[in-house]
Amino acid sequence: GWTGEGLGTSGKNQRVCHATARLEMGSLWEEFNRLGTEMIVTKAGRRMFPTFQVKLSGLDPLADYVLLMDFVPLDDKRYRYAFHSSSWLAAGRADPAAPGRVHFHPDSPAKGAQWMRQIVSFDKLKLTNNLLDDNGHIILNSMHRYQPRFHVVFVDPRRDSERFAHQNFKSFSFPETQFMAVTAYQNHRITQLKIASNPFAKGFRDGDPEP
Repeated sequence: GWTGEGLGTSGKNQRVCHATARLEMGSLWEEFNRLGTEMIVTKAGRRMFPTFQVKLSGLDPLADYVLLMDFVPLDDKRYRYAFHSSSWLAAGRADPAAPGRVHFHPDSPAKGAQWMRQIVSFDKLKLTNNLLDDNGHIILNSMHRYQPRFHVVFVDPRRDSERFAHQNFKSFSFPETQFMAVTAYQNHRITQLKIASNPFAKGFRDGDPEP
């Protein structure tokens, strides 16, 4: 149910045009999305939960691919959370865009066969609000909405490969992974769902023995 066919496949290289990506934990993402997903950004960088994970198919097993992610603003607004109505309200124009960065999956490049063998997890990716970050984390503005994008890039062995760069990648966007960047959770139901579903949040669960 959570398969991305990719955006605009005409004129694409044979090595990428058949690629499909299925979002893992799709039902959990949808559960968060219904409440309005929030992702924490910190100065030091914070990992995403749910983690962005995909199952790939349709790659050439013998070709090399690089996998990467970027994050695009969903609109030109900044938001504030209205606690009395438990809803997000537009609160003016967006802050100047944070430096656009991409996160390369650390196993890149690798053969199509390797990428298709197991679930691809972007669990090393961290989100920060530090505009001067020098750790390579993804820089986002707090109280702004974002759409994660996932890209499959064929490593073209031809000498003049940059001429074909626009043909050698395929991009995937899953609407249920959209989120609001925050420095602290605003919606208490998001907090509860994160604690209930995140294996690393065991210590916060009611009734759990003290670690």
